[in-house]
Amino acid sequence: MLGKQAEACFTHALTQSKRYQVIASTLQIQGEVATLGEIDYLVYDHKRAQLCHIELACKFYLYDTTLETQESRWIGPNRKDTLAEKLQKLKQKQFPLLFASETERVLSSLDINTDTVVQQFCLKAFLFLPKKTSVDEIPAMYRSCVVGYWIRPSQLFSEDASCLYALPKKKEWLLPPEMLPNWNTFEVVQHAIQQQLEIKRSPLVYRKTGDTIERFFVVWW
Repeated sequence: MLGKQAEACFTHALTQSKRYQVIASTLQIQGEVATLGEIDYLVYDHKRAQLCHIELACKFYLYDTTLETQESRWIGPNRKDTLAEKLQKLKQKQFPLLFASETERVLSSLDINTDTVVQQFCLKAFLFLPKKTSVDEIPAMYRSCVVGYWIRPSQLFSEDASCLYALPKKKEWLLPPEMLPNWNTFEVVQHAIQQQLEIKRSPLVYRKTGDTIERFFVVWW
């Protein structure tokens, strides 16, 4: 769901740009018995006079220092995927798909020679650190993507009951917090959070204090 929303935003941005021209998007590549995969975007960069193959991803990752490598420490809220897994899929499946014989047959109809194509990866990442962790503790390349923090259920008791809270549905995660219609007291939201944790779902929570809005995950793990 988030991927489709990100695609819509990315496509709109490209079509409004004078620099880029979309040649093809969400190009399905069919094998003999099944779909091999999808080429997200083929875009012509007029500034560099270069044809680009762009793979797009939109991810929410939490930083878990108990995991081994830097890439694997960025993990999904429900521990279903990591940045390391995404990069591996990109290198082993998504980028090589451009050079598959089935893809070349499709691209030949667009008069595209894959030897001239530059491959790029656009990752829109929303990163969350453990509460009270400084961005200086992570590599510089990740710092600009940090948008919030994560806590465990026991830390909920330290939340300020005088603030207002909102629990966006996943389809609302990309919306600006100001657009969320339903804000409630901590007492109301705490019950909803507990329900999510019981089914092993880590809810995203917004907390409003005056004009300041913070966002954080409460993890079940």
